[in-house]
Amino acid sequence: MSAANLPHPLSESLSRRDLLKLGAAALAGTAGLNWLNPGQAAAGTKRPQVAAIYTQCFYCSHAYHILHPFLGPYLFNGKLLEPQCDVISFYGDQFTDRDLSRGIAKQFDIPIYKTIPEALCNGGDELAVDAVLSIGEHGDYPDTKYGQTKYPRKRFFDAIVKVMEQSDRFVPVFSDKHFSYRWDWAREMYDTSRKHGFPMMVGSSVPLAERTIPLELTYGTEIEDAVSIHGGPIEKYDIHGLEVLQSMVEFRKGGETGISSVQFLKGDDLIKAGKEGRWSMKLAEAAMQAELGDTKRGLFDPIGSEGTREPHGILLEYKDGFRATMLRIGSNGVRWNFACSIKGEPAPKATTFFPGPWGNRNLFRAFSHAIQYLFVNKEEPYPCERTLLMTGALDAAMHSCFEKGYAKIKTPELEFSYKPKDFNQFREMGKSWEVITADMEPYKDFVVSDPAPKE
Repeated sequence: MSAANLPHPLSESLSRRDLLKLGAAALAGTAGLNWLNPGQAAAGTKRPQVAAIYTQCFYCSHAYHILHPFLGPYLFNGKLLEPQCDVISFYGDQFTDRDLSRGIAKQFDIPIYKTIPEALCNGGDELAVDAVLSIGEHGDYPDTKYGQTKYPRKRFFDAIVKVMEQSDRFVPVFSDKHFSYRWDWAREMYDTSRKHGFPMMVGSSVPLAERTIPLELTYGTEIEDAVSIHGGPIEKYDIHGLEVLQSMVEFRKGGETGISSVQFLKGDDLIKAGKEGRWSMKLAEAAMQAELGDTKRGLFDPIGSEGTREPHGILLEYKDGFRATMLRIGSNGVRWNFACSIKGEPAPKATTFFPGPWGNRNLFRAFSHAIQYLFVNKEEPYPCERTLLMTGALDAAMHSCFEKGYAKIKTPELEFSYKPKDFNQFREMGKSWEVITADMEPYKDFVVSDPAPKE
C-alpha cells in the first residue's frame, strides 16, 4: 500500500473512516505478518475476548493509543490490519473531564465496571475473558521521594491474578511500561506469572521503532561496548532508553548474564567519568551523529532550539564483564539513538530509532500489534525478562541518584540470565511512513464522542 491508495487530500487526518474505506483488500497475510490469519473468525475459531484495565483514558494517553488498534483497522508496516481480538469490558481507575472512555464505551457497546473483578468477569462470577490489557500510565498519582510516579500497576496485577486464581484459569496479561516503581514488586509480578504459567508482556514501545540506519545485531555478535541516548525526562524516559539499549545488547555473544552494578551520574561527574574512560564518549558521539549528521559539534553542545539541559547517565556493568551506558542528552523527547563497538570492526555501528512523523504516538500501532500476538498465540513476542532486568536497573539508578550520592550500587539480584528472541516481525520497518506523513494531522478518533472533550 502506498500513499496513493489513501483517500484524498493527503493533508487531511488519517481517520478511522479513511481506514475503513480501504476495505478488506488491504489486509495483510504476507511474510513478516504471518501470525495473522484473516480467515480465523470465518473458520470458527474464537477471537480472544479482552478486558481493558486502565488508569485514565484521554486524548494521547497510553490507554487511548493502545486501545485504538484494538477497536478498528490499523496500519503496521504499511499494511492495513484488522484487530484480532475483541475488547468486551472496561475498568477505569480515574475519570476526569478529559475522559474519552465513556464515549468509546458507548460507541462500541462496551460496559464500564466499577471494579477490576467485575470487568474480568464481565459482570458474572468467574473469569470471562481470554486476555487482559493493564494500562497503568497517566493519571493523578503521587510520587516517591525518588520522583517515581506510584502508578498502580502492581495493584492492578494483584487484582487480575486474584480473579484468575479464584477461577482456576490463567490468561495472557499485558502490563504497560516497566513492571513497577519498586523492584521487589516487579520481581513478585514476574515470579507470579511464571508460577501460574501465563505469558506476560511488559515494556517500552521504542525498541519496535524503525532503525533509520540499518543495524541488525544477530545472536552471538561480539559487542564490546554500547551506548543509548534519549532526550526526555529522568526515570519516565530512562526506562525507554534502557530498553532500547537492552533490546540490542541482549544478542551479544554468550547471551544475557544479568547486571552486577548500576550507577547514576549527571553533569560534570558524568563528563569526568567519560573522560576517564568509564563510558565511551566515542560511541556517544557516533550515536548523536547518526541523528544529527554533524561531526564537528561537541557531545554536550546545545542542540538547535533545545537549549541546555543537564545531561545524566546510567552506567551498567554486566556479570560477564560487558559494560553499557544510557545517556540523556538535550531535551528532544523523540531522540532515541544507539551505537556499539563490535570486535574486529574499527568504526562504531550506530543508528537512530525513528518513531514516526507524529512522534512517539506512532509506535503504539506496532506495540498493539505485538500485544495482539501475545493474546492470540499465548506466547510472549519477546522476553519479558528484558523489562524485568531494566526495571531493576532503573530502580537501582534512582537509589544511586537520590539516596546513595551517585555511588555505584551492586545488584546481585539482577544477575540472572535469559535468552533473547528475534522480534523482527513486530518491528516497524518504515513502510507505514509512506502512508502516514508529516503533513497529515494526527487522528483524533473518539474525541468527538467524549461527553466533555478537552485536550
